Order: sequence, then structure tokens, then C-alpha cells
Amino acid sequence: MLVKEIKKVSVIISLLLAIAVAVLIPNAARQPVTDKPYFLYFLGIAGIIIVFFYLLSFFSNKLSAKFEKKAPLLAGGILLLSIINLVCSKYALLPVLFFPSLDRVFAVFVKDRSLIVKCILSSAKLLGIGFLVGASLGFITGIVVGFNKKLAYWINPFIKIIGPIPATSWSPLVLSLFSTSYQAAVFMIALAVWFPITVMTSNGINNVQQTYFEVADTLGAGKFYKIFKVGIPAALPSVFLGFFYATTGSFITLVTAEMFGCKSGIGWYLNWQKSMMLYANVYAGLIVLALLCNLIITLLFKIRDRLLGWQKGVIKW
Repeated sequence: MLVKEIKKVSVIISLLLAIAVAVLIPNAARQPVTDKPYFLYFLGIAGIIIVFFYLLSFFSNKLSAKFEKKAPLLAGGILLLSIINLVCSKYALLPVLFFPSLDRVFAVFVKDRSLIVKCILSSAKLLGIGFLVGASLGFITGIVVGFNKKLAYWINPFIKIIGPIPATSWSPLVLSLFSTSYQAAVFMIALAVWFPITVMTSNGINNVQQTYFEVADTLGAGKFYKIFKVGIPAALPSVFLGFFYATTGSFITLVTAEMFGCKSGIGWYLNWQKSMMLYANVYAGLIVLALLCNLIITLLFKIRDRLLGWQKGVIKW
């Protein structure tokens, strides 16, 4: 019981330590001064939320277990921010131009909030279109390759040749093939998504136990029944692995693709701010990118848990 409470309190202790560092130690003279202590505001908001859930955990065993599980991770994250605050803001141990204070980084979310929101929406639209096209084609290709050996004989060489090449490497070609840079960006994202989903879907189908199909044959199941009711459900763990790899690959491609003529988006924002040498804005954009990627991956986990509840404890990512 004592160990559990220590875990839960650790995040509050880490938060108080971070606040003490932010308040008691003055910023280095070399760091440009911001109009407000934005990082301290962030710690205050985070503290209110954490204390609220900490108090609420005393009234719910389920919430208490979740808070106990997440508390050490949150404590470590806050401690890391505190160390970064000491190194960059308080003592300026690293070049100030490339490593701005946390106050300057968090100030970007306030001052550039409208532009950042616009860029998020633009990137979400581009990523959504590219991911939908690539995932659909990848899933269909994986099913065809997994179930039809004759077609697999002809399709596999293209998968093995085209797939391993990074999608961004095709940029000189696609920019000349498509009429707009936006269409070229959609194609590159779709290509980055298509390959891992194709490979993992076909691999999952090929690894389905043959006894499943034999039982289906014994019960008089037709071809389409065996594909959609036996093969695909059994291959879903591998399919979700493909979606996981595709998500990370799509974000890498997104950032590069938006640098080719796009006038909005997180990738465009990062490239623009880097060219202006505004590295506080660059770090803010990277934080947004990381949060978006983590959000999509978390959503995939939720969908996976819902669809594969019958295989709980068998599949681990």
C-alpha cells in the first residue's frame, strides 16, 4: 500500500521540484526574455490537472490503478523537462540560438496558436487522404497476395523492388508526373503507407493455421467466407502491426512531402521556421507532430483492443 502511494505522489513531488527550479533560479542573461513565464504557466495547469486526478483516485479503484501506473512515467517526463530547463534556460550550457528556453518554446503555442491550428488541420487533411488511399490499396494488395499464389508470383517482385525504397526518394519523379505538389504529396504518403500494410497483411494471411481453413471446408464454407470470415480475422494482429508501421512512416513522409510546394501544414511550418532560424518555433512544431502521431497510434491501440478482444493477452506490440 505504501509503495502504491509513493508511486502516486512521485509525480506531485517531481512537479513541485520543477516549479521550484522555474521560480527560484533566474534565467541566464544570454537567453532572450519572454513577456510572461509560459513554462511556469504550463506547470501550473499540469499541476491542477494532476492534483485533481490524484484526489479523484481516492474515490475510484479503477482510476487509482491507472493513476498509479501512469504516475512514475509522468514524474519522469516532468523531471526531464526540469533538467532541460536547467540546461537551456537557467544556465545556458548549450548554444542559445539552437537551444531556446522553455518559456520561448511554450510561448509559441500561445502566440502562433491560430497558425498552428491551421497547419494541423491542413496536415490532417493531407495525411488522411494519403493514409486512406495507401491503406485501402495496401489491404487489398495484401489480401490478393496472401490468398492467390498465381497473382502473388507476379506482384511480389514489384513489392520487393518498389516497397523498400523510401517514399520521399520518389519526389523528383512524382513532382514531374503530377500537376500539383499536393497530389505528389498524397502519392508519397500513400506509397509509404501501402508497403508495410501490404507486407504485414499478406504475411498474416500466410501464417494463418491451415486447420482453420480445413475446418471451414468441412463445414461447407465457400471461398469468400474463408477469406472474410476465417483468413482476414485471423490475420488482423499482423494487419494492425502494418498499420502501426505505416503510421510512423506516413508522418516521416508527411514532413518531407509538405516541403515541396505546400503552403500550409506542420512540415511546411517546420521548414519555414528553420529557414528563419526560429528554433523555438521548430521545437514547438516537433512537439505538435509528436502529439499527433501519438494520438493516432493510441487510437489504433483502442481499435485493436476493441476488434481483437478475443485475443487479449496473445498479441503484444
